[in-house]
Amino acid sequence: MPLIPEEPQIHESAQGPRATPASGRTAPTPRPVPGPRPAAPSRPGRPGPLRPTPPVQRTPRDVVPAKPGPSGPAAPAATAASPQIQLVPASAEGALDAAEEAVDLLLDSGRAPGDVLVITTGAQHPWAEHELSFGEASYWAQHDAGDDVFYADAAQASRAASRPVVVVAVNGGPASVAAAVLPLAHARAGALLIVCGDPQQINSVLGAGV
Repeated sequence: MPLIPEEPQIHESAQGPRATPASGRTAPTPRPVPGPRPAAPSRPGRPGPLRPTPPVQRTPRDVVPAKPGPSGPAAPAATAASPQIQLVPASAEGALDAAEEAVDLLLDSGRAPGDVLVITTGAQHPWAEHELSFGEASYWAQHDAGDDVFYADAAQASRAASRPVVVVAVNGGPASVAAAVLPLAHARAGALLIVCGDPQQINSVLGAGV
């Protein structure tokens, strides 16, 4: 059986086509292995490799002033919604008891004790009297802790911070005191103001001062 001559092997260093194709076939031209390409020369008038462009410094003349809207100056931010007001009719003698019942209902409904501030226009609440017997510092420290119902009279109400619910017991005192306390209590109440006392007196004050 006649032997078929083997095709000569092509080394990587060989360039161009083979001089004599084997078996009558046209030998493909080996492709050179691509190596690192030299950097292309920059074209005239064009930059070389791209670099980060520094931010453009705008001059005052480049800044276009904003045109005022049709409504003129910006409107002030919307004020918080006024608290809901509930009136509990009671005499001066029964106003403190009515306030206590209101506090109990608030706590039973899920209100946290620290959400409630009670203000009296006449005699102090017994809790306030008791705590003040230990000194002003101890009394106001409990106010600042904010974890329990806090009781204050008309003289102390201006120092008390706002709370979600304020309960006012109009349990006596001059009419001028109630007239001063009710608007203050309205400002301190975040969501609900409950006033226990004479409806006619309360309505006259709230209608004029709130």
